[in-house]
Order: sequence, then structure tokens, then C-alpha cells
Amino acid sequence: MKINDNCVGCGQCASFCKKGAIEVRGRARATDACVECGMCIPYCPVKAIEVPA
Repeated sequence: MKINDNCVGCGQCASFCKKGAIEVRGRARATDACVECGMCIPYCPVKAIEVPA
């Protein structure tokens, strides 16, 4: 999963991640625990989360 430069660091994605695989330090970052399930994508208000095809 990639979090692009649109990220404003709001933390919405992290709060909905069931694996706890997103950390926010200024901007969000997916950790190695990310399984690319995509559950966080609809909660990003600036559409900063991309899952490569």
C-alpha cells in the first residue's frame, strides 16, 4: 500500500485499521503489518491511500 503526498496526517486511516498497521507521524505510513486489505481507503478524506494493482 502506498500513502501519497495528499496525506494530511489526520489519522482516520489508522483509526479504522483492524491490524494496527498504520502509524501517523506527520503523515501516515503503512507498517510491515499491513496486509493491503483496503479497509482504510474509504475513510481517507483526501484520497491519499493507493493499493498497487
